[in-house]
Amino acid sequence: MNRPSLAFLLILVVSANASAVDFQRDIMPVLTKAGCNGGACHGAAVGRGEFRLSLYGGDPQADFQAIVRELQGRRVNLADPGQSLLILKATETIEHGGGQRLGADEEGANRLLAWIEQGARWSEHQDGGDASPSDLQRLAVSPQRGVVTLESPQVQLSATAHFADGSQRDVTRWTVFTPEDTSSVSVDATSGEATVLRRGRHVLVARYLGEVTPIEILVPLSDHPAGPAVSDSLGWIDRQVIQRLSTLRIPLSPSVDDATFLRRVTLDLTGRLPTPAATRGFLAHERSDRRERLIDRLLESDAFNEYWTSRLAQLLRLKSQANDDLGASTYHRWLREQLEQRVGYDRLAREVLTAQGDTHEIGPANFYRTVGGPREQAELTSEVFMGQRLRCANCHNHPLDRWTQDDYHGMSAIFATVRSGRTISLDERGFVIHPKTGENAVPKIPGERFLDADTQVLGTETGANADLREDLAAWLIDSDNPYFAKAIVNRLWQAMMGRGLVEPVDDLRATNPATHPALLDQLADDFVDSGYDLRHTLGLIARSDAYARSADAVEGNESDDRFYSRFLRTPLPPEVLADAISDVLELPETYGDLPLGTRAVALVDPKTESRSLDILGRCSREDTCESAPGSGAGGLTLKLHLFNGDLLNRRIAAPQSRLSRLLRESKPPMQVIDEFYTTALQRHPSEAESAFWREQIGDGSGTREVLEDFVWSLLTCNEFTTNH
Repeated sequence: MNRPSLAFLLILVVSANASAVDFQRDIMPVLTKAGCNGGACHGAAVGRGEFRLSLYGGDPQADFQAIVRELQGRRVNLADPGQSLLILKATETIEHGGGQRLGADEEGANRLLAWIEQGARWSEHQDGGDASPSDLQRLAVSPQRGVVTLESPQVQLSATAHFADGSQRDVTRWTVFTPEDTSSVSVDATSGEATVLRRGRHVLVARYLGEVTPIEILVPLSDHPAGPAVSDSLGWIDRQVIQRLSTLRIPLSPSVDDATFLRRVTLDLTGRLPTPAATRGFLAHERSDRRERLIDRLLESDAFNEYWTSRLAQLLRLKSQANDDLGASTYHRWLREQLEQRVGYDRLAREVLTAQGDTHEIGPANFYRTVGGPREQAELTSEVFMGQRLRCANCHNHPLDRWTQDDYHGMSAIFATVRSGRTISLDERGFVIHPKTGENAVPKIPGERFLDADTQVLGTETGANADLREDLAAWLIDSDNPYFAKAIVNRLWQAMMGRGLVEPVDDLRATNPATHPALLDQLADDFVDSGYDLRHTLGLIARSDAYARSADAVEGNESDDRFYSRFLRTPLPPEVLADAISDVLELPETYGDLPLGTRAVALVDPKTESRSLDILGRCSREDTCESAPGSGAGGLTLKLHLFNGDLLNRRIAAPQSRLSRLLRESKPPMQVIDEFYTTALQRHPSEAESAFWREQIGDGSGTREVLEDFVWSLLTCNEFTTNH
């Protein structure tokens, strides 16, 4: 390939003299738009071809040094700018493993050449790499949210950069617009015009310099002329849900009947099936507020405390240590006490984060035995209490969020001051090494301030003898914290509605926006106002119209899996399904050497021996237990055992089972069938189902075999193994 012509170079030099070229403001966007600092190129952790850039330009000062100072300055040729490796490689004038990234006659090559011609300086006024007026303060995109149709699917995207010196610039040409799903949206890289290819909600990420900003484009999911109407009579949860459904023109499924609601809310709040007696009593209740009264009873029940202790234990990844299960038992008991005493979630979090002492006596101190080191502790804390994946900022700044390596290693440095073991204590000599500097990382509250001897955060003393975790906890549970309340209410919403407003629930970031942003904000604010009361928010969701909708689709909402036009059918958690099977069979399962009758949701240790729970796919708590919505548990193993395995077969026919008892009592076959239906599904069999089973029973010559098959089919059907 020929080198650029002399005439071309002269044109570039003339244009370069028109205005000063700034490295940060003008050159970094060229490198990002060309893909030079992407993860597959020089932005990789080890770089490419002995040339390393920060990922997506997260560290422009380091990039300036790499381009201008490294390799004896060979990457820029001040004497003959056109012969600079930076240009020759990018235009593939000479061999380049990454191929041609810039055309020789493109504006990007023009900028590079002009910058080198002007001396390859950091800025017009500085020749270093310190902060400058070119620092980007904000990236404004338009539209932030837009609604289009497939008949007119084009959207013109634009981006404006606001800099530290008060100036602003249209940077649409140099902004990278990346669709979350490239099969749904295409973007013209030059003009910034987006074309939507299918219905639904589409998210794009606009990237310029170190800023990333989301763009949401909506295309109605149906051809209905209008969606459901927003009524003033609706509660604020339902107003937010209906507004989004109206925009997308998604029709609503009807509300469920009382029996289905009873089963749904009892499973969600207590992890149990309603008993036949509870079902009969609820359905016989004639008060119009019976659902509200039911919710109140469940929230105040011992079963609620037991089940939500289990859920909190999974969130915190509570498990026993090698040759030591006493600490886990103490931790589990402490969690249950917090629920029983209605301790606010903020107080619970603070106790966990600042705990120390003997883990056999101080339950929350076991939080510091969950993972193996200060970096892992920072990752666990950020995911659990902030809903943030701080781990993505370990080797480089987070490519899709605000977090920097200083944030990650600074938070790790806070936890490095904790000495773990059976006794948790402080070790002021603890440290972690910052990989960028090779020196001890300075403790830092992520996204906020460094903690040193001369710093005070939220009025808490810091210094050599201080517990830095107190500063972190005070910041975290402050009512103005932008992460803490959202992280937990998003999880509560997922627990009740089958899907978080943000998924995954530990990945709350601007570039992964909530399906209903205003609703998430309002839930968080309300949670704070309630005193961080878990019961309050769970009850609020349970009382909404959205929660009470049928899981059955109607015409126009069949493809809705995230906007709550219908209830999302979700697999029962392994422990809940195990207990449900035991309740229906009237035959408790054995767990390790624990007393017969111990419920799966009451188990302290996920390592407790249980073949049934292994088959059902229980979480080991070695990592997060927050799987994707609808993914279920157990996989193929569960399906095979449900079809033909000891999980059910050996127990259905056991002498102590419900079926064996009813047959010993000489109950008529159809009465046996009806009892199993009301116990497992909280309803009587339909006429068609009754007719089918009468036909199977026939003359009664093989009644037991038929009933065993019936019970097996009931316990493997979708209606039983899911909440719906």
